[in-house]
Amino acid sequence: MANYGIDAIGNVAPQILKGEAVEEKGEFARLQSFVGAMAISDLVKTTLGPKGMDKILTPQGAGPKQTQITITNDGATILRSIYIDNPAAKILIDISKTQDEEVGDGTTTVAVLAGELLREGEKLFNQKMHPQIIIQGWRIARDAARKALNAIAFDHSENEEAFKQDLLNIARTTLSSKLLTH
Repeated sequence: MANYGIDAIGNVAPQILKGEAVEEKGEFARLQSFVGAMAISDLVKTTLGPKGMDKILTPQGAGPKQTQITITNDGATILRSIYIDNPAAKILIDISKTQDEEVGDGTTTVAVLAGELLREGEKLFNQKMHPQIIIQGWRIARDAARKALNAIAFDHSENEEAFKQDLLNIARTTLSSKLLTH
């Protein structure tokens, strides 16, 4: 038997959600999305840098892997290991997974960058700035950053020794933040 309720303007509306489900609308739903994504960003932000903190990951529930403890500061490992039900936070995790699949590194950086863009976007939105204007500003900033990076980029492909040293430096940087399991 269908369950019916009254909506905000007095119309009869069928209840289509399960009893334990919650429907969030408007400002509260928007706020929850921002908060969830920024929480994920803050979680992995603390792993960055030379004084970045490792996270201790323990499985939940029963099973043979219950005693396995993972210590890592790798963003992909952390984000893969947590349960999320916030849609915006899931998107942030998907961005990080895509970065890991395509490049193999930078998962923490991309999650933190996206989280900070959301944090700043929320401030602008609260000042009544339209989301399209915010996005337009981010695109202008992206183009300016690309131009600045291209201006300072250098190419050592002609100098074999310098090129080899660049590759070794890249490998050291990439491998210095990977998984440690006990």
